[in-house]
Amino acid sequence: MRILLWLLLTLLPLVYSNFVNNTENLLWGAYRPNLYFGLRPRLPQSLMTGLMWFGTQNFQSIAKARHACDQGDGLDSYTWTHFDPRQGGVQILQDSQNNVEITTELLKVPGGSHGGGWVARIKGAPINPMYPSRISTIFYLGLEGLGGVDMVTDESENGIDGPVEFSGTTPDLGDFTIRIVDAPDNEAVTTGPHSEAFEERLGKTHLAGLRLPPGQLWTAKDHIIQSIVDRASPIVEKYRAAEQAPDPSFILQLPDDILTASNLFAVQKSFEGEFQFDVFFESASANQTFDASTIDKGIAAIVASFDSRFEETFPIPSSYASNDVARLKSFSKAITSNLFGGIGYFYGTSIVDKGFAYEWDQDDEIDDEDDGQNGARLTEPRALLTATPSRSFFPRGFYWDEGFHLLHIGAWDPELSLEILKDWIKLIDDNGWVAREQILGEEARSRVPAQFQTQVPTFANPPTLTMAVTAIIKRFNAAHDGPSAADLGMDYGIGGQMPLVGNPEYSAALDRAAVQSVLRDMYEPLKRHYEWFRRTQRGQIKQYGRRARSRAEGYRWRGRSEAHVLTSGMDDYPRGPPHAGELHLDLISWMGFFTRTMKDFAQFIDEEEDAASFAEIELAIINNIDDLHWDEESEMYCDVGIDSDDESTHICHAGYVSFFPFMLSLLPPDSPHLGLILDMLRDPEQLWSEYGIRSLSKSHPEFGQGENYWKGPIWVQINYMVLGALHNTYAREEGPFQERAREMYEELRRNVVNNVFKEYQRTGYVWEQYDALTGEGRRSHPFTGWTSLITLILAEKY
Repeated sequence: MRILLWLLLTLLPLVYSNFVNNTENLLWGAYRPNLYFGLRPRLPQSLMTGLMWFGTQNFQSIAKARHACDQGDGLDSYTWTHFDPRQGGVQILQDSQNNVEITTELLKVPGGSHGGGWVARIKGAPINPMYPSRISTIFYLGLEGLGGVDMVTDESENGIDGPVEFSGTTPDLGDFTIRIVDAPDNEAVTTGPHSEAFEERLGKTHLAGLRLPPGQLWTAKDHIIQSIVDRASPIVEKYRAAEQAPDPSFILQLPDDILTASNLFAVQKSFEGEFQFDVFFESASANQTFDASTIDKGIAAIVASFDSRFEETFPIPSSYASNDVARLKSFSKAITSNLFGGIGYFYGTSIVDKGFAYEWDQDDEIDDEDDGQNGARLTEPRALLTATPSRSFFPRGFYWDEGFHLLHIGAWDPELSLEILKDWIKLIDDNGWVAREQILGEEARSRVPAQFQTQVPTFANPPTLTMAVTAIIKRFNAAHDGPSAADLGMDYGIGGQMPLVGNPEYSAALDRAAVQSVLRDMYEPLKRHYEWFRRTQRGQIKQYGRRARSRAEGYRWRGRSEAHVLTSGMDDYPRGPPHAGELHLDLISWMGFFTRTMKDFAQFIDEEEDAASFAEIELAIINNIDDLHWDEESEMYCDVGIDSDDESTHICHAGYVSFFPFMLSLLPPDSPHLGLILDMLRDPEQLWSEYGIRSLSKSHPEFGQGENYWKGPIWVQINYMVLGALHNTYAREEGPFQERAREMYEELRRNVVNNVFKEYQRTGYVWEQYDALTGEGRRSHPFTGWTSLITLILAEKY
């Protein structure tokens, strides 16, 4: 009953009553998303846990021990089926190479003054019961920074029967205990050749206590596996000439040695067939004791509440035709849960080179503070709570991606999206720059090729964080006008709308004031970031005699190479030759959107003078998009380059870049160019496909060529932007193309959703991109960053 009570309390719409302070239940989480299952608190140096497993059907499997998410592991699938960052959830991992389906469950239990406690359950079952399933699991816990952990359970050189208990303390977590407890029906391999020689160690839990240098806890797997190999090697040698070798589970065991002052403890269990064990983290300040019934009841309650709340927050309209609505809903829950389960906490240094510039960027006169430190250098450590694009391939923060992530997270939990946004805003430096990739610490750098690790303070990325700001303002403006919690995505599934405390209008106004206060703290750094964009990414207009109503509003991405404009986010999309005189259509469009956001932001916090200034700049940018970037001959918006005669010329490549003024709703519904844009968009010989909008025209000579990253493949986040523009602007507002926009919206929405869902059913994953001709998933997987926007597309939340 106590578990159900606290769970009910966590489901109250706290966003209304305590917008600014409801973060205690976000201290702990699955904040090591690069691992299949890793827990840590949002603290720079503290306790961290991880899960490893390998098969014991042979001796080779230990070389492929599972730990960090890796496409090379060949798992059939792994996804959180239900996950709420404040409560926990359920993850299912299919590993057919080892014939095991592993389920990890996490239950967060609030209480006390140190972020509460949690319970994790790890259980497994054969995928194919007709074949053996022999698995060795290792759950480890390690501590960095101040404090310590000790094993309470008495050591034994032959392993331990029964629970294993640890106690520890840190300044931030206080005193705590961790207990690891087997389910009663677990079985291990105890018979076979030479079993009598290993009898004293069979069926027991084995351990290792190791000392790792500061900052090296992320290398735990290497040290733990080496500990097993060091013990096993002489035993294997002893039986090398034997007719039959002992079972691998008899030999591949931790040594049951605990070093003095260990800061890493590994707990190994070996199973045959189905298995289950629980890990209990109990905070002394909460004065709570957990057992198996805690997670039995808690997970059942979380799943039920998640399902109910999901139905309210992300409903599939009855008008959406589907042959299998139940599976479609499960798919939508899974990709949403995996986005939430991909939120990580990162802490560490990054590498920055303040002096680097390509030759076409070297003449820039940027009036930023210069400390004279050229060359790659390590920064001071920074902390970041962020979602991640892909747990296997991009397990770190990406600026370009994060704005899209926050749209989805904010629809579920506005306060969590604000917490993440606040962390990103804190990264903006005194000049207004924030790195486009947040590669914080050695663990993050270990997953990034060396040539991509260094960040440069003149390199930008699409300013998508402004999408999150816009969403927050819209949501709370709507709340002030009085719709229901369900309309706002804030109905936490407890069977009705919670009344606001006291007078509803007064309480809503208080909430608005609270949000204004929080956003006001973000305003100055975000304004500084905006000014950094205008200063460092400014393009040349008068130098080439370009005719435009504004002599100031033209923009160029810095940091491009001959073949790539990585800073644009669309790496190999065709552009003109690099030149200081280039102007980039997508960037001026982003600046129009950024300016409009800053105008709305300033109005929201009553900075009317700033709002008027932003309105003037917005109009100048929109005018210059037409003046500088519309090409009458090709009838499309284009980049601008410099030809061999040193004259300004349009660089036209029909594809995603061509549509940015449309996608960001910078064109009025009666724009004379809108019909031509819709024509090109809907042309199956160019961009339209039954799977979504292609990134480059099918008729383009570079379609599908080279790296083929942005030269045809279909990207969900760009399709989301197209759908949002159609739904919110061109199909909604009166204009000559309104009906056509409605028809295109409905068809495109079906095409995108159906293809991503089809590929998920076929492969077990959602993908980074989809083939322009077949719709098949391509490149990184699972890619439940912006590909999870499918949930918002289904629910029509743009």
